[in-house]
Formats: sequence, structure tokens, C-alpha cells
Amino acid sequence: MNIVVKRIYNQSSHNDGTRVLVDRIWPRGIRKEDAELDDWNKDVAPSTELRKWYGHDPDKFDEFSRRYHDELATEAGRQALQELRQCVKGKRLTLLTAAKDVEHSHPTVLAQILSE
Repeated sequence: MNIVVKRIYNQSSHNDGTRVLVDRIWPRGIRKEDAELDDWNKDVAPSTELRKWYGHDPDKFDEFSRRYHDELATEAGRQALQELRQCVKGKRLTLLTAAKDVEHSHPTVLAQILSE
């Protein structure tokens, strides 16, 4: 499966494949009817506690990634990953986030996990 990470604020593309928002909180300034989503999987996002601890601080990214892996290794995390895999239609998945720093965001970690 080909996996791409994009900001939800970026223009959608005809080759995005299945578009899934993977944030726990709906992004500001985007109307649901304008989001062009195939799914919104809140359960695959990091817990609120982990997200707040991380605070999008790139210096904490390695530890954040480890903790996020741990969350996804739980029964609830495995279930959320399975639901995400099942919603994909075709060979391309676009993970969408509101994070400004996509490189240091949870969808980047998630894409790596899904590719393994």
C-alpha cells in the first residue's frame, strides 16, 4: 500500500486514494461537508494525554513515537489500526492531519507502522 501524509488544509488531489483524517479533534476552519474525506478515524490518533505531553515539540519526537507505538500495541490500538486498514479502497492511502509540522506528527509514525 502506498501511504501519503498531508495536511487537511491542502488541496485534495485526484490521486489521493482513500482520504482519512487521523486526528482526534476536528480541524479548525474546515467544514465537514468540504473536507473530502472517506473516513475520520479518531481512535487511531494518540491519546489526549500523549498529544498534550508532546505539544508538537520536535525534540520530544523520538519519545513521542515510542509512546505512540505503545498505545497502538494495545487491544484498542490494534482494533483502530485494523479499522483503518479495512476502510482503504485501492492501493493508496492519504492520512490527513491538521498538524503544521507533518514530518514530526503522528500520521508520519502511523504511516511507518502501516508500511511494516
